[in-house]
Amino acid sequence: MTTIGRGLQPGGTHLVENQPEWRVGTDEYAANLPLTQAVDDFGAGWAQGELHEIGALVGGEDFQRDAFLAHAHPPIAHTFDRWGFRLDEVEYDESYHRIIAAAVAHGAHTSAWADPRPGAAVARAAAFMLFAQIEPGHACPISMTHSAVASLKESPWIGDTWLPRLYSREYDRHLLSSSQKPSALVGMAMTEKQGGSDVRANTTVGVHVSGHSYQITGHKWFCSAPMSDAFLVLAQTRRGGRDEGLSCLFVPRVLPHGQRNVFRIQRLKDKVGNRSNASAEVEFDGTVGRLLGEPGRGVRTIIEMVQRTRLDCVLGTAAGMRQSVAEAVWHARGRRAFGRDLVDQPAMTAVLADLALEAEAAMLTGLRLAQAFEADASSADVAFRRLATPVSKYWVCKRGPQHAYEAMECLGGNGYTETFPLGRRFREQPVMAIWEGSGNVIALDVLRALARDPESAAAVQDELVSTQGAHPLLDAHVARTLALLHEIATDDMDAAAAHARRLTEFLALALQASVMVRHAPQIDAEAFISARLGDDRGWQYGVLPRGTDAAAIVARH
Repeated sequence: MTTIGRGLQPGGTHLVENQPEWRVGTDEYAANLPLTQAVDDFGAGWAQGELHEIGALVGGEDFQRDAFLAHAHPPIAHTFDRWGFRLDEVEYDESYHRIIAAAVAHGAHTSAWADPRPGAAVARAAAFMLFAQIEPGHACPISMTHSAVASLKESPWIGDTWLPRLYSREYDRHLLSSSQKPSALVGMAMTEKQGGSDVRANTTVGVHVSGHSYQITGHKWFCSAPMSDAFLVLAQTRRGGRDEGLSCLFVPRVLPHGQRNVFRIQRLKDKVGNRSNASAEVEFDGTVGRLLGEPGRGVRTIIEMVQRTRLDCVLGTAAGMRQSVAEAVWHARGRRAFGRDLVDQPAMTAVLADLALEAEAAMLTGLRLAQAFEADASSADVAFRRLATPVSKYWVCKRGPQHAYEAMECLGGNGYTETFPLGRRFREQPVMAIWEGSGNVIALDVLRALARDPESAAAVQDELVSTQGAHPLLDAHVARTLALLHEIATDDMDAAAAHARRLTEFLALALQASVMVRHAPQIDAEAFISARLGDDRGWQYGVLPRGTDAAAIVARH
């Protein structure tokens, strides 16, 4: 492999000039002033020490080289061993194991569950973002393990044994029984080729054997992180010849006595991005699974888990936006064009400032959501997160790819090469918009939350009203948004669905502007609101209101 650092030549035709240094040796937490201030604002100031440790780790040369290697050498499936026995394992590059071990060691997976002190969810969110900023693929099993706790806690016949393993900060890549391996990661196998997001159309069947145990037969079209220790699986269950409906089953890779469960890896997906993380098609044939929650209530069992994975989609996208901003600003500060530093060229300064504003708004939105998932969250925050999570997931994640592209353009030709991280980021950002529900699915979930949970709408409205009078454009946008919300509430589902995306976008921008008013410097909030809410014809990056001090915004990022 060629080095991903700089090779300076002594002179001649290969003298390298006017190129920025490799961006390493940076405390990524300290360098992200908006994040450090937000962690304090949202009640997790006590975590600053460990977050600085993580920032220095992920900003170091070794971690960044591992991030490169993990994508340059994607996982390989081994379905059989050399003698023809089923193996069903996925081989990862050593770099991936080092990255995921570091994330687990710092509690980016389940620290908020294991130590539910005030601010723990915010601290965990910040740690998750720091790791995902540099290497996003490992964040999939980290997020799923974090989210699965919500489902396991309601089923003590599984949780009592498995939760201590999920809370562990050790990482062991091997598939071993619980007596040999005190730690664990959890994945998911939900969707099927004929149904996709319509999980109620699943045809995988689980037949009751005894107690909470079922035998599963079926095929899953997407199984994330197939080397996890256990999986949450949706299946149509049957007991005594009677159909129970769609249930959630917990499927370990290794059974208690050390025998491997039937978990046939058919092939790995050849994905556009997210290449360091394996996604597989898997087949169950007499596979042992244990019931989570109540039979026939599979969707209800996973709903809180889904909310948390959607939160992590927001956090992961915000992390990617931060990487894009950091790399673009670094490049612009280290390169001269047309007689001055690129960062000082007014057109470039405006684009960088606008990219920074969107990254800041995404990060603040993610931390506000994380705050609503604290163990001691108020009833108002619980109601708030039911609607605000899909709203934010829809908009922040949908903005991710365009944000990555614009940042990549700031680097010019370098940005379009594999040795710089923004090409990898550009391919990565669509994952969060698709995973856990693509655009239409999420927008329809927003409608369902409004219809089934009036308290969630009231909580979001209270959140928006809290900044009334702070900015006339925000006041006008909130009024339009609430009027549209009440108008759609009177429509039937088909009529409302036609406007679901518009309503979701309106709500998301209102929430982002509101959180910027409360937690960002006035200059940032003013510029964000004026650029995004001041022109009904839409906006483009770099088109900031006249008089905006773009250089001051960039300096803070």
